[in-house]
Amino acid sequence: MCTGNGALLPAANHGVHRPVPVETALKNETHVESRENLQTLIDESANGSYAVCECICRKIHKEYDELGDEPDLEWCMPLGHYAEYAIRTGKARRVTREEYMQRLKEAEERGYVHNVSNHDGPSPIEYICNCDYQTCMSLRASNYTMAANLSKSNFVAKVDEEKCVACGGCVEKCPANAVKLGQKLPQKCRAEYANSEFPPESNAIKWGPEHWNPNYLLNRKNVQPETGTSPCKTDCPAHIAVQGYLRMAAQGRYREALELIKKENPLPAVCGSICNRRCEKVCTRGDIDAPVSIDEVKKFIAYRELDEAERYVPKKVRSEGKRLAVIGAGPAGLSCAYFLAVEGHSVTVFDKNAAPGGMLRYGIPSFRLEKNVIDAEIEVLRELGVEFRNNVEVGKDISIEKLRKDGYKGFFLAIGAQKSAKLKIPGEELDGVYGGIDFLRMVNENKAPDIGNNVVVVGGGNVALDVARTARRCGAENVTIVYRRSESEMPADKAEIEEALEESVRFEFLSAPVAVLGEQSATALKIEKMTLGEPDEKGRRKPVGTGEFSELSADSVIAAVGQTVDWGGLDTGMLQKSIKNLAFADSFTYQTAQPDIFVAGDVFTGPKFSIDAIAGGKQAAISLHRYAWGHNLVTGRDRHEYKFIDKDNVGACSYDTAGRQTPPVDISKKLSMRDERGVFTEEQVKAETARCLKCGAAHVDENQCIGCGVCTTRCKFDAITLYKKYNEVPVANEELMKDIGKEVMRRIDSAYEGKPLMKNVVKMVVKQKVKPKKLKAAKPRKW
Repeated sequence: MCTGNGALLPAANHGVHRPVPVETALKNETHVESRENLQTLIDESANGSYAVCECICRKIHKEYDELGDEPDLEWCMPLGHYAEYAIRTGKARRVTREEYMQRLKEAEERGYVHNVSNHDGPSPIEYICNCDYQTCMSLRASNYTMAANLSKSNFVAKVDEEKCVACGGCVEKCPANAVKLGQKLPQKCRAEYANSEFPPESNAIKWGPEHWNPNYLLNRKNVQPETGTSPCKTDCPAHIAVQGYLRMAAQGRYREALELIKKENPLPAVCGSICNRRCEKVCTRGDIDAPVSIDEVKKFIAYRELDEAERYVPKKVRSEGKRLAVIGAGPAGLSCAYFLAVEGHSVTVFDKNAAPGGMLRYGIPSFRLEKNVIDAEIEVLRELGVEFRNNVEVGKDISIEKLRKDGYKGFFLAIGAQKSAKLKIPGEELDGVYGGIDFLRMVNENKAPDIGNNVVVVGGGNVALDVARTARRCGAENVTIVYRRSESEMPADKAEIEEALEESVRFEFLSAPVAVLGEQSATALKIEKMTLGEPDEKGRRKPVGTGEFSELSADSVIAAVGQTVDWGGLDTGMLQKSIKNLAFADSFTYQTAQPDIFVAGDVFTGPKFSIDAIAGGKQAAISLHRYAWGHNLVTGRDRHEYKFIDKDNVGACSYDTAGRQTPPVDISKKLSMRDERGVFTEEQVKAETARCLKCGAAHVDENQCIGCGVCTTRCKFDAITLYKKYNEVPVANEELMKDIGKEVMRRIDSAYEGKPLMKNVVKMVVKQKVKPKKLKAAKPRKW
């Protein structure tokens, strides 16, 4: 109902549709009327007739290429006399009651709102439309105009902060973006959460564009801007619900914890061994004593994947999909394949290596990541139906164009950066000079070269540390790492530096390679002493030569100074590359200039960590899924915009004073190719999870909440429920205008403090420049 450029808005429960809450959301609410209970409404309205038909909202969005995640259109569910009409006219198909109820259950699993017809008042209803906020016109009306009462029930969600773990499940599926993650810890200066303005409480006769949010499908928020939320979830590249799985582990709910982790990361056991632990670096507990040992708890949970009986294999969302190809079986490729398979697609992973895993298998030594861990998690993908075609190099053995002709509808390139960068110094062509990645590959393929007794490794990253420690295990007694900056600026993981020192690896800091010496084979590395100059654009001080030279005896020199992309003969069409030979792609959708090719991982970002590749693989899978169905790549998507709490504003809080737990070490595996690092015991898990400060909790904007209960279906901690805030009775269509008129008059009276009505109307006309003829219908007070 529009007046000028504003809207006359009804009260809750008075829209064209009204949401009926999910039944389980009302388990703690005693004041539930029959019109607010879905099962009762079905029983009163069906009369034995049930049907399903295509949702008109989704059909319209499909015509305009605006569909999001869901390709299935059959979510409108007529019943009773309307079902019979829809069946007779060919608009719907008949289903049994059991099929009808199963469809409703599937709708709840996907986070859809049960909207019912509101044409005839409270009951009977004509249909249930299972509405997705990405496409529903009814929800669009309320979200676009920020007027929740257009789609509002009598209920509102509330959060029990004590139970809430800020996992974000409720946030992801809230159709009104009313739930966001906030702070649970006490604050020195309390930041109040600001609820949105609510039309019935604003007393504005008009609700004009100044209140609206036209881009609501593109600017959904995850976090309360006033406070921020848990640092661990914020800084994890995959935004895993750390606080959530720590709580589950504390409660002994290990399988559920594994399921929660794998919502974002399908390779948790792999990450349990090699993750760079960004969550721990920002852990609030670390500001008190030491951070929670998050990665070790995750490792304990994830190592259940090694037991076939304990593995978590997710249920597929749908049983049909498109034929899609993943090129490269490293962490990004495996992640993308996993999430595409969950969506029901037929996924084939092509890889030129003999076994899947990419850099996980061939670029990381077994003493850091055992091969049985990789195999166990890849087996889950096989159980999901992913096909692996190894020893097949796309671009050499088969082309992308040939795969298109074979029926593949989209491609994900995850070829990584598996080529060692050169030192670019004299003597690099001599025997005994190896690239770091090449050396690790040879060792992992059981083809380790004879590197002699004296080995010099050039580089300062984790690959250099892996190479040096592997060289010790290959028999080299004297292993030296040469790095051109200082120890404090070395990018390698500090724990691995300590482990290398324990294994008698030497370090030459502030030293740069000048030349490899020798006639046919390397005999020494000439190095120049460096000093540090002014900081560069990244804040790192640039090494400057001093003119002071020396030599290090070397039977082998191994360069671990970076990695580059080897594109081989890939026919990538319009895909563009940077000066560093990396793929250009959209930073949100990962789509390249060749529309059916998506990229993520090292081929897109350059060499980074496995968790970065895994996170990118999931986001690319979401895009490729949408692309394959011909849907919009961005509408309604979670933009993963997080910020963590202001630690300087955290007040005093109580906490467990126990120290940080450390995993056991098997000294019998020292300097072997086996991983000496053990796994927490169950007692250690209990002790460590008790150290979590529980930084975050969700918060509900009650004015924007529509009371559908979808949030409650996502919570695994019974932390969010519905309570009855209003008691509005739905009215039939012919009564709706009268109700709106009454509401308008109430606001006029309220705005002018009960002064004579006609005087107020005149003032409103003058103030809001409403033409008198548009106000005549609301002038008499005879209703």
